[in-house]
Amino acid sequence: MYALLETQEHERLEFKKATRSIPRSLWETYASFANTYGGIIILGVEESKTHALRYTGVEDAKALIQDIHSTLNNVNKVSKNILNSDAIHTQTFEGKEIIIIEIPRANREDKPIFINNDLFGGTYRRSGEGDYHCTKEEVQLMVRDASSHPLDLHLLDGMDLSVLCSDTITRYRRKLELLKPTLSWNNLSDELFLYRLNAVGKSAEDGRYHPTVAGLLMFGYQNEIVKECPHYFLDYQEQMDPGTRWTDRIVSNAATWSGNIFDFYTLVIPRLELGLKTPFSLSGMTRVDDTALHHVMRESLANTLIHANYYERRGAVITRYPKGFTFSNPGILRVPKEDAIQGGLSDPRNATLFTMFTLLNIGERAGSGLSNIFSVWKAQGWKEPILEEYFQPERTTLQLIMEEPVRIPDIVEERVRYPEDTGDKAQQQRQKILTFLETVDFITNKQVCILLEVNRSRAYDLLSQMVCESLLIAEGDKKGRRYRLSRIDSC
Repeated sequence: MYALLETQEHERLEFKKATRSIPRSLWETYASFANTYGGIIILGVEESKTHALRYTGVEDAKALIQDIHSTLNNVNKVSKNILNSDAIHTQTFEGKEIIIIEIPRANREDKPIFINNDLFGGTYRRSGEGDYHCTKEEVQLMVRDASSHPLDLHLLDGMDLSVLCSDTITRYRRKLELLKPTLSWNNLSDELFLYRLNAVGKSAEDGRYHPTVAGLLMFGYQNEIVKECPHYFLDYQEQMDPGTRWTDRIVSNAATWSGNIFDFYTLVIPRLELGLKTPFSLSGMTRVDDTALHHVMRESLANTLIHANYYERRGAVITRYPKGFTFSNPGILRVPKEDAIQGGLSDPRNATLFTMFTLLNIGERAGSGLSNIFSVWKAQGWKEPILEEYFQPERTTLQLIMEEPVRIPDIVEERVRYPEDTGDKAQQQRQKILTFLETVDFITNKQVCILLEVNRSRAYDLLSQMVCESLLIAEGDKKGRRYRLSRIDSC
């Protein structure tokens, strides 16, 4: 708790004065935290424009908490109460009683959380240390994501089967037959096969087959896909030469191939696997050219395509670098990031696409895909993968870096070989922190002490100022507090 009171507001922490009554802005922040990452509101603390904290306390904590509970259960004020029974509690600090409200990230089925019985006017999200009013498009995306019905199973009865690429369908069926030669579906006509696959459905109005959203995405022509998903775009880039913007690129709107998801996958996966180490091994008389790293490449690419929100702005971008990969897709995670990494939960945004991939033995049905990726990277001794979510627009990015983690003692030893710095010492110290964060995901106060050879107070002052200037983002509380670069995905 004391660590929270030694910092300033950020994307998961908000201070409010609330001496005698609940501030009206509390409910905006409640909605914004619920619709973003979750967060903590502390009542009885005021933050000045210079980020100095003043502990005002609350006069009647019991009455205020009762008022909060009453409002949370008033659907005319708050769309849903998502707080746990012990989410609101009090503490005494410097002789003043304060109220702590711990707000979880709302489940996707409950989003958007909104206030004043106004879906479009009362939905907020968090950005840095402030709440912002969501656009109509953002609200519609949350509403669409909240549906329990697979979004990609929607029947497009305004399209016929001519929008699907027959060559893609043939390639998919050929691969499936090689993998599962005894599957009864192999003997079906294309129409019946696609129907069993839920790539097409039969309309109750005209009795004819029409593509589903999943069928269109997986097998359709790019010019037909964008009629349903205007922002649809798939982009693979190889940036292997610093002097060249890209050394190889595949985009869905190139007009030289179908532009659909399945053909994109088959074109990109050999490029991702190119150069991966393949130990010599035999299965019978056949060489096995498959490793855990090959599996990670297939899993990462499939995850990007399966979990993408094709109605969101910007497209899916996969980038290969000399020492790593980035997989980025529109749409945020449908489960909390920690749960996604730990594994065991499976909530694909495009469940029908997921099934189409798993039939080809691509993708993990038990929700262990990300967990497996992290495990394989750890076994290689490389830096831990970086999984990030962004908003405005919604986006998820996975970075896989094929380098060993940088160790703090090594950084210090390297630093002291150089002569003393000249110029503004504080600026040089800040630059060293930024340079260090180009090689690792985050830094702690203790690491800054070691890196700069300064005391804890000086390290805290530097980090706090960098957070104020939006150079860094602070995460966590107590001894687990850490700082990462404040940068927006540029894919």
